[in-house]
Amino acid sequence: MANNPGPNFSPPGGWLRMRWEQLLFAHWPVPEAVLRPLIPAGLELDLLEGQAWLGIVPFLMSRVRLRGLPPIPGTACFPELNVRTYVRHHGQAGVWFFSLDAANPLAVVLARSFYHLAYRHARMVCEVAGGCVHFSSIRTDGAFPGAELLARYWPNGPVFRSKPGSPIHWLTERYSLFSSDRTGRLFHGQISHAPWPLQEAVVNLSVNTMTHGLGLELQEAPALVYYSHSVDVTAGLIRRLPV
Repeated sequence: MANNPGPNFSPPGGWLRMRWEQLLFAHWPVPEAVLRPLIPAGLELDLLEGQAWLGIVPFLMSRVRLRGLPPIPGTACFPELNVRTYVRHHGQAGVWFFSLDAANPLAVVLARSFYHLAYRHARMVCEVAGGCVHFSSIRTDGAFPGAELLARYWPNGPVFRSKPGSPIHWLTERYSLFSSDRTGRLFHGQISHAPWPLQEAVVNLSVNTMTHGLGLELQEAPALVYYSHSVDVTAGLIRRLPV
């Protein structure tokens, strides 16, 4: 990401802190013409060498707390799963989330209300055994199309930091997000964390219907797969973007 603020960046009003653990970054190239109708008109798709990308990212969320306070009760640790692509707004690169499934009802309600993010209720399990992450998610939110993921993944190489200009750096080192409310108004938020400690990974996706509600069928195997053990994150408040 060209405008990466760096690991010491602290977003304005960085009031929410958390840890993301046991992440899988699974990415597929998708034609621009397929994704363009699925994002708001006020955003443009961010392309890598002329190609749009879609990511599915399962992980554990933990230690969610307001700045200077102990962890929020009921948010000690829960699985989360997002489906995302990459966008720009007036030169600012960031992430657009098609969906964010979570196993914590409170987190879903708060994120919908305060961040206008597309959170969905889901029944989820994330367990680590023998160095392998076993992740399952079944959406239970009847207001939205069903979606399911059943995956096993594990790291398969030494830890490294991505190099600027590499595809994995472009896909993962992003410190902005965009969202919209029910009226179509756009919002922008920023996060801060150290550069991702990455490892090459192996993944087995025995079930993956996370994009079926978008009318999008993915190839069975992702083109790029990476694992990250954990990173501590600070998030700021979102702000409405000018029309």
